Parts: sequence; structure tokens; C-alpha cells
Amino acid sequence: MLVGSIEAGGTKFVCAVGDEDYRIKDSVHFPTTTPEETLQKTIDYFKQFDIEALGIASFGPIEQRKNSPKYGYITSTPKPGWKDTDFVGKMKEAFDIPMFWTTDVNGSAYGEYVMSTLSNEKIDSLVYYTVGTGVGAGAIDKGKFVGGIGHPEMGHTLVKRHPDDLDFKGVCPFHGDCLEGLVAGPTFEARLGIKGQDVPLTNHVWDIMAYYVAQAALQATLILRPDKIVFGGGVVSEPFLDKVRAQFKDLLNDYVEVPDLKKYITMPVIKNNGSATLGDFALAIRELQE
Repeated sequence: MLVGSIEAGGTKFVCAVGDEDYRIKDSVHFPTTTPEETLQKTIDYFKQFDIEALGIASFGPIEQRKNSPKYGYITSTPKPGWKDTDFVGKMKEAFDIPMFWTTDVNGSAYGEYVMSTLSNEKIDSLVYYTVGTGVGAGAIDKGKFVGGIGHPEMGHTLVKRHPDDLDFKGVCPFHGDCLEGLVAGPTFEARLGIKGQDVPLTNHVWDIMAYYVAQAALQATLILRPDKIVFGGGVVSEPFLDKVRAQFKDLLNDYVEVPDLKKYITMPVIKNNGSATLGDFALAIRELQE
């Protein structure tokens, strides 16, 4: 059996074909340009394979309510040209197969959840944040995604400002200084005039960002009480998470019990940003079986 995965990011698409054991058999990636060009490249790629189901994890916001006339759409995205794109509709025109449609962070969260289960970690709940070009999060409880009338938008929650960062207005076009507006990758250039990869970890801006990310972990802890919080994306590294753990410990102040912070606030188990691909494979198989 072969199933497909589309990790649709605002910067690039990663398409992959895998088997029932979630092993990648083939993959390709290409830049996210216009909807017409990018979705046609996606279709052309999967036409080479006899896939039985497809998991799609997309940047958003998306419409995932099946009773909505815009189910399968990317909706109010700030990405130029992609607002109100009928993603699933385009795929359905090309492939008459079951498809699971969710957010990119939900796909990653599900991949981490499945891998934790396979490795006998025995967790029931998990929150996955990605901190990269944007910030988003997905949450899973007992194998099901958290969300009702829509998917969570935890990247756009408000956080308390760091006293050394009061003059920075943030980069989110909707909210300015929400979590995404304060810690996404583009904030380095907005604050310092240089890209994040060129900013040494000794720079105080990392402590400021760790303060905000720790608040995100605190929110997830106090609202959802998950077994584990995973941080992925291009901004995150293990040394940065050490700063986050220290800030989190201070903010939580032993109010509730959490596991050892090295095990509770972690990098992804699946390496090379492969969480969404594995999650998509698993969700495609689940959709096929249902």
C-alpha cells in the first residue's frame, strides 16, 4: 500500500509517498509560488504513483469543518495570492481517493504523537509548536485533535511583554505583538537588521524570545495539561530550549506538577522536520480505514 503526504508550507511544499509502516519511499520539495503553479506541481508528482489515500497538512488558516461550503480551503492567509484557495477541491479533481485535511502543525503534532506511541512512550496528549517563518501549534488529546468550530491558532495568543522589548512593535500583520509577532523568524531582522541564523545565542534577543516561548508553554500547560510539549521549526534548537525551560520554571513557580523539563519541553522525536510527513501518512491511512 502507498499513501501520500503533502506538507504545504508558506515557503515550500514537501510531497512524499510512503507505505503502511510510515516509511518514505519517495519525496520531493519545491518553492511555494502561486496556487496554480504549486498545486499543479503537486498533482504532477503524485500522478507518478498509485496512492490509495492522501494526508494534507497546510499552512493556514484553513477551513476544516466538513459542513462548510469552504471546506478544504486556505482562507484568510496573509500569504499573497493564496487567500480563499480551494486546496482539497483541486486535489479531488485529480485524485478520487480518501483525503485527510488539516493544518501543518496538526500534521506535525500527529506525527510526534504516533512516533511516541510506537516507541512505547505511552503518552495520551501532546502539544506541538512550530517556531519558524510563522508560529503555530496543534494539540492532541487521546488521539484526537483539539478544536471545535476551527483549528487552534495558538501562535496568535497574546503574551506579556519583556521589559527590554517594549519598543518592538512586532511583525504580525493582524495583531502586531502576539506570540508570532514577537518570536517568528522574521523578528530577528526586524529587531536587529540581521537574519536569525547569524545571531549568536549569546545575544540578549534570545533571552527575550525564550521569555515569550516559555509563556506559550505555560499557557499550554495550564489550559490543556498535556503530557508533553514539543517545539520544532527553524528558530528552535536545544540550547534555545534550555533558555525556555529556565524561563518556564520561573514562570510556573511550582504551581502545578509537570514532568522533568528535559522530557516535558522537547525537540521533535522525528528528525529533519519530518513530523508532518509521518503524521500525514498516519492520517491518510486512518482516513482510508474509516
